Amino acid sequence: MTQHSKILVIGGGTAGITVAARLRRANAPGVTVLEPSQTHYYQPLWTLVGGGRATLGESARREASVMPRGTRWIKDRATTVDPAAHLVTTADGARLEYDRLVVCPGIQLDWHRVPGMAEAVRTPYASSNYLPELASKTWELIRGLRRGTAVFTMPSGPIKCGGAPQKIAYLAADHWRRQGVLKDIRVVLVLPTPAMFALPAFSEELARVAARYGIEVRLNSELTEVDGDSRKAVIVDNADGSRESIGYDLLHTVPPQSAPDWIKDGPLADPDNPAGYVQVDKYTLRHERHPDVFALGDAGSTPNSKTGAAVRKQAPVVVRNLLATMAGREPTARYDGYASCPITTAQDRMLLAEFDYTMRHTPSIPLIDTTRERRDMWYLKRYGLPFLYWRLMLRGLA
Repeated sequence: MTQHSKILVIGGGTAGITVAARLRRANAPGVTVLEPSQTHYYQPLWTLVGGGRATLGESARREASVMPRGTRWIKDRATTVDPAAHLVTTADGARLEYDRLVVCPGIQLDWHRVPGMAEAVRTPYASSNYLPELASKTWELIRGLRRGTAVFTMPSGPIKCGGAPQKIAYLAADHWRRQGVLKDIRVVLVLPTPAMFALPAFSEELARVAARYGIEVRLNSELTEVDGDSRKAVIVDNADGSRESIGYDLLHTVPPQSAPDWIKDGPLADPDNPAGYVQVDKYTLRHERHPDVFALGDAGSTPNSKTGAAVRKQAPVVVRNLLATMAGREPTARYDGYASCPITTAQDRMLLAEFDYTMRHTPSIPLIDTTRERRDMWYLKRYGLPFLYWRLMLRGLA
């Protein structure tokens, strides 16, 4: 059976709910959200769950409770898009026609791309904050470790919240320091990048943080294989090609990520991007080949960090431009690439990296140096940003 929507939003996560809320506030008619999940998560809190500073329950709400009034919710997932026919098909076999399409299904975790990774996180010695069911396990592993080797890894390529693989390392090291056991734990942080962070001021500060904890930082390096049974992590130095097998007592790993397969293999994907993200103009967020399609959030091809802060700035641009096209006008709203990364450096300290497409530091809080660790930034991360998310952003108010 074919159903029709004036505006179909694929995805009921941060991007989809924010866009749908803004559309309804603009009195846009016929808004449908396609989302299979019963639970909506505020994912930035998972790092704090893994670090013992929040509970998993605090990150979750019923999906029904965040769905904007006046929208139709279809509890299903997309499997194909035919932009020429303005048609989306779903896992349950529904055919959804649309006038305008907003694509924001989130990002895919590609555990299979690192041999042994998926199996390792099912053992008692490895975890990942990138799944809600594992975030609490991360804290149990950190809390239980008194001596040995802890390895924290980050994959190459775009991932959700690029700072998260570092944040948990610092939270863990700070916990061990407070417990008086850090001196008995070797901490190894594996990063694929040539520096700690893309912006020099933040890179220098994070290097100081790592040095304070005695963390061994392996730059230009990646985890390429895990043997969960023998607790061995194979690390490759991309600069010289050398390989090292590190035995671990705790492994926190992050899977490589890409667009969902149904996007990657379909007509919306950027043909020049092997990760298959939806090909959009980075300023208007309109598809470059299909003018009735827009995309934002993690599944879009914009060359900036995949964060909730980026979505908060992208959503009003998508809504303004989409409504302009429905009124027969050209889109004029522009997204400048703003994103931010709150990086926890201790159990009560944080720095706030903010930047745009030019990779300039673009601070939004006046008179405060957010390139340095600050306690007030910690309270922003722990309490201010969740309030902004649940009470304002998902309601189309911020």
